[in-house]
Amino acid sequence: MLDNKTRYLQIAFNFDANMVRWLLPRIPHSNRIMIEAGTPYLKREGMAGIRYIRRFWSGLIVADLKIADGALDEVQMAHFSGANAVTVLGNAPRETINLCIEACKNYGMISMIDMISVTDPLTVIRGLRKPPDVVVLHLGRDEETTRGKLIQYRHVNRIRSKYSVLISAAGGVGVKQARSAIFNGANIVVANIIRPGGIWKGISAEEDVGEMAKKFLNEIE
Repeated sequence: MLDNKTRYLQIAFNFDANMVRWLLPRIPHSNRIMIEAGTPYLKREGMAGIRYIRRFWSGLIVADLKIADGALDEVQMAHFSGANAVTVLGNAPRETINLCIEACKNYGMISMIDMISVTDPLTVIRGLRKPPDVVVLHLGRDEETTRGKLIQYRHVNRIRSKYSVLISAAGGVGVKQARSAIFNGANIVVANIIRPGGIWKGISAEEDVGEMAKKFLNEIE
């Protein structure tokens, strides 16, 4: 479903269905763009939020569930709501991560391990029965407010030397940071839709979202 020679843009919606209705139709359809149902969005809208995104987007949809337990049920719910990929926490129990990866394979979905707050992602992967499709190196939203905290790209070569997985870079990614992510070996860059005047980096809801998506794609070509 994903090609390790292609560079992808994942655009994350973290607010509500109104913002999806307002902005998603402006994003150009591309096999290099994935739309994320972000964790706060899913907490507000539930599985109906994934189905709502599917109304406007025929391409890949990522359900950022950050699964911590109950992997089989959560993967199944996301699948039948229209998602193509789900995230599981790297610090979830090993059994949960294994079940998530297996369930994703059975449903033809993309498995993503979110390594937020994980100090050694390679150790997590080594302990699994099978590696995921994507490893997400994630600087958390709250961590973005700490000066000097960065996405830990030092893990990219360590992971790639052992496993054929895609690397996703998330957290504080604007256009400049997207270019840096690709330079450091990422296959996927995650850009959040942000509210005007916010402290986080991403694509402002006040901008021409379609043009910004094209700009990101050009930068990560």
